Amino acid sequence: MQRKFLHKPLFEYPLPNLIEIQTNSYKWFLKEGIKELLDEISPITDFSGKKLELHFLDHSVGEPKHSARECKNKNLTYESPLKVHVQLINKESGEIKEQDVFLGGIPLMTEAGSFIINGIERVVVSQLVRSPGVFFSRIAGYPHNHAAKIIPKRGAWLEIETDKKGVISVKIDRKRKIYITSLLRVFGFDTDEKILKICKDLIKDPTKDQIFLTLQKDPAKDADEAYKSIYRKIRPGDLATPENAKSLIESMFFDYRKYDMGSVARYKLNRRFGLTTPNKKKYHTFQVDDLIHILRHLINLNNGEGKPDDIDHLSNRRIRTVGELVQNKFRVGLLRTDRIAKDRMTVMELDAITPTQLINSRPITAALREFYASSQLSQFMDQTNPLAELAHKRRLSAMGPGGLSRERASFDVRDVHQSHYGRICPIATPEGPNIGLVVHLASYARLNQYGFIETPFRKISRTCENKAEKLEGHTAGGEVKSKAGKVIVSSGDVIGEKEAKEIEKIKDLKEIPVRTYVTNDVTYYDAEDERELIIAQANSILNPQGEFVENRVAARANGEPILAHIKDLTHIDISPKQIISITTSLIPFLEHDDNTRASMGSNMQRQAVPLLKPSAPIVGTGVEKIAAESSGQVIMADGPGTVTSVDANEITVMYDNGHKKTYSLRVYERTNQATCFHQRAVCEKGQKVKKNEVLADGASTDDGELALGQNVLVAYMSWQGYNFEDAVILSERLLHKDTYSSVHIETFTIDIRDTKLGPEIVTRDIPNVGEAKLKDLDERGIVRIGASVREGDILVGKITPKGETELTAEERLLRAIFGEKARDVKDTSLRLPGGEGGKVVSVQLFDRTAGDELPTGVNQQLKVDVAQTRRISIGDKMAGRHGNKGVISIIVPEADMPYLPDGRAVDIILNPLGVSSRMNIGQILETHLGWAAKEVGYKIATPPLEGITTDEIEQALKEAKLPNEGKIQMFDGRTGEPFDHKTTVGIAYMMKLNHLIEDKIHARSVGPYSLVTQQPLGGKAQHGGQRFGEMEVWALEAYGAAHVLQEMLTIKSDDVYGRAKAYEAIVKDEPIKKPRTPESFNVLVKELQSLGLNVEMVESEIDEEEEEEIYTKEEVLASEENLVVDTPEGEQPSTSVVDEPEEGDEDAEEEFDESKLDEMEEDPVSEEDTEGFGIEEDENSNE
Repeated sequence: MQRKFLHKPLFEYPLPNLIEIQTNSYKWFLKEGIKELLDEISPITDFSGKKLELHFLDHSVGEPKHSARECKNKNLTYESPLKVHVQLINKESGEIKEQDVFLGGIPLMTEAGSFIINGIERVVVSQLVRSPGVFFSRIAGYPHNHAAKIIPKRGAWLEIETDKKGVISVKIDRKRKIYITSLLRVFGFDTDEKILKICKDLIKDPTKDQIFLTLQKDPAKDADEAYKSIYRKIRPGDLATPENAKSLIESMFFDYRKYDMGSVARYKLNRRFGLTTPNKKKYHTFQVDDLIHILRHLINLNNGEGKPDDIDHLSNRRIRTVGELVQNKFRVGLLRTDRIAKDRMTVMELDAITPTQLINSRPITAALREFYASSQLSQFMDQTNPLAELAHKRRLSAMGPGGLSRERASFDVRDVHQSHYGRICPIATPEGPNIGLVVHLASYARLNQYGFIETPFRKISRTCENKAEKLEGHTAGGEVKSKAGKVIVSSGDVIGEKEAKEIEKIKDLKEIPVRTYVTNDVTYYDAEDERELIIAQANSILNPQGEFVENRVAARANGEPILAHIKDLTHIDISPKQIISITTSLIPFLEHDDNTRASMGSNMQRQAVPLLKPSAPIVGTGVEKIAAESSGQVIMADGPGTVTSVDANEITVMYDNGHKKTYSLRVYERTNQATCFHQRAVCEKGQKVKKNEVLADGASTDDGELALGQNVLVAYMSWQGYNFEDAVILSERLLHKDTYSSVHIETFTIDIRDTKLGPEIVTRDIPNVGEAKLKDLDERGIVRIGASVREGDILVGKITPKGETELTAEERLLRAIFGEKARDVKDTSLRLPGGEGGKVVSVQLFDRTAGDELPTGVNQQLKVDVAQTRRISIGDKMAGRHGNKGVISIIVPEADMPYLPDGRAVDIILNPLGVSSRMNIGQILETHLGWAAKEVGYKIATPPLEGITTDEIEQALKEAKLPNEGKIQMFDGRTGEPFDHKTTVGIAYMMKLNHLIEDKIHARSVGPYSLVTQQPLGGKAQHGGQRFGEMEVWALEAYGAAHVLQEMLTIKSDDVYGRAKAYEAIVKDEPIKKPRTPESFNVLVKELQSLGLNVEMVESEIDEEEEEEIYTKEEVLASEENLVVDTPEGEQPSTSVVDEPEEGDEDAEEEFDESKLDEMEEDPVSEEDTEGFGIEEDENSNE
């Protein structure tokens, strides 16, 4: 079914390659970035500089040893060997040795823009940082005083400030202040006359000559004194001589290894001050000319001319992409290698030395490994669905090394800035602590060579080339006369075919003035260039010739919205969606949604779980196809050809050019988020295909379009209060038809090691395990593929030798009779953890003897993948594309759901109260339009910010013979009675999100306790209880429930003795004894005693029979260790949902784990124990 555009724009500019920000950057690094670094440290000389020289000539990146897929399966890093051709010159003998030296493995980027490190797919997020260069700012509290900061790419910062008296001083590398005149003296301006001449022409009031005032204050009167005073400030305590100072300043500012302005800062300085300094490495050290220009500009600012810089403007912030980030790490490793080589040159024999012996590649490998494995910017790839993957690669972060931290980032940094227009999306950003610090690239944005973000605009013209076919239809902008002086057209006339031919005959006229029109000439501009332009908005009304219909149109000048005359315009936006990111441009009717809800909609689309039967939205935006293609998960034909064979694993196509290609499909692969990635062929044998025709769909794609959810029939109405507070009511039909079923795959791994007592063994022969538990294991003791497994089942049978103990006579007899059968081994098999279950889909065995790379001490490794089909259930989270999210509260039989007059029952009931205050009306328009499109039988595209109007929706409803207000009389499925009012009904696109109840539901009867407080641990991972916090205690106090409260605070929590006795009493069916002191009270007493307070507990007289039974705490704990509790299989005493992170929080995974650290540090006392819900005193404990 083709997607229909109701009004296609006259000019459609294609979206660029959406992951080029990753791929281009890494290609640059491999080709030029490495060469730059090698040139930077070459040549390496010995410490004397007279004996040896080591030159790096050219480098080459070899072929990878394993394919990307192999690396994923075998937990390897996808990398290539880096070789460098090295020349070693012995200066004493003149001998030259050349060799190819191995510099370590360089991780390669996959075609999809990710890296595979130790078998795990990762993405390096681009970093948004302050650009090197010069920045002028106003000094707080003194509106007429300004400061300048010179920030190089590498080296000492210079901070120039004006104080309240007008004296200009400078700080070098944040050390103490030096007068600017002293710095000028060491840079060649050695006399007062030369210094005063610098800014002579800028001085209007001689009493406020800031340079003169500084000279008066500066004690240094010549260059030598200036050198010494600077040296004392930079190196206090060292002996200051002019020679020492000279060499320090020379190396600090004019040695390329210590000070590198970088091409970015050079480009910015040239552009700002109109300089012509070449942007070459030679000129990347400190230039005195720059300092003079900066000083003059600073004095101008102090005199009230010009404005200080806006630090948040995108002309002052740039992107550090993968290539640059990896290059910086590579430099660190290379400098270590440089040091090692220098050391070896001094130690080794000159004649016998070879380049290979000098160069150690380990530091480089270590630096790269550290970056990929643990840098804040190298992240575990979000693979929930194809869109999540694409968005992750286009993400920009202001955090990370050299960036901001969450705590320090102000509102200004996080805010949407006018320069973000068309460069950074104002909507797609996480909710929570990272808001505004993690952002996404806008749809058409790209980077220039200096790392600044550019966005495209179309040029506007007021003249037309003198060619009849081009002139025809345009409106003349002035009178056009023939050579004889006859007026062919007057100003404001439309040029017809006849007139156009006449005008063409006038050869002298090359350009004809016409009414302002838009050309198809597209140019990219960065934020600095854009300041000069006046830009009309993309949906200005144009006639078929591209001429503006109105004389005044909405436009932007220097970021400010204005109403401009068409004669003043220079450019026009390329498309209304150029301001938003790819994820946001998938929201239809975005222009009718409040931005907070649109932000939630963008974020939640990235959490949609791939479903068993994906279906593309009926109401789309037209971006679905490009988003699916860019994710790299759809296989498309490279050109025209014929499909020669198709099966579930591969497709072969014979192209018309004679080239035959086989595409292998990825089948039931586990993603990083445990969702299932599966490609399925959509072509047939013998089918003729065209270029870019879809051959195979991936997860969450349907016929090459992104398909994150399902089109379902929804009604906005209240039903029995079940959709109170955004809850969702679902029809059982969706359950039976598997509409929202998804496959999730978990991998379970076990290592077979060598122990001190002997090797571990994989076997089917496990002590004390019945045959029923072994039924699915093969003869090796490994579970068979296709077996259905549930919690506690054995996946891999493994036994570990146990320490030999002194055997009793009976055991010796058994050994004699049964041989090794009764040997001393313990069962350490891999079992399926609690709450898991499903079908075994793959088993992989890695063996050291077969040549697989395994960690030290591991002989074999087994990986078992268990797939589970999850049908939708109560407690699962669902959402639309407009931020309308809710949790399923009930699944109703189809017969009981409200139905339409034709008998169709609705699939989902949503609460109408969820629309009014949220101001996301887009969902209602989508529902109406979806209904009309479904009835007529087509898919429709309504691009964001230029979508279909309400009148057109009414027209569509009319065509579909539906009520034009979009409401219909509905009937109660249980009684057949009509409802009181008509109901809004239609087709909406709803997604199932990756917040599934099955992962969150959790219960505890017995479990581990914290070592210090003796209270139950918290959280599902620790098999913890539900915390009964301070506010919950108040609730019971308010009801006067004294006994329940006492139980909660003692035997159900940390009264160690009491809980053991209570358990005993329950088992023996006796009354529960009175509780004792909770352990947390003892902790409090001990803490007070540690402060030197003598706290003693006064106990009442204890009954005599009770006194006999007093145990020590150690005895109770020992008895708890041996306590075995029999719980019938599958029975769970109490259920509860544990809070997990909300969507949209980039660091949700990380933070969720961190919050558990406190509990995990305390060793659980015992695995089996009585039931209890822990308390810890805390004010905000209403979790």
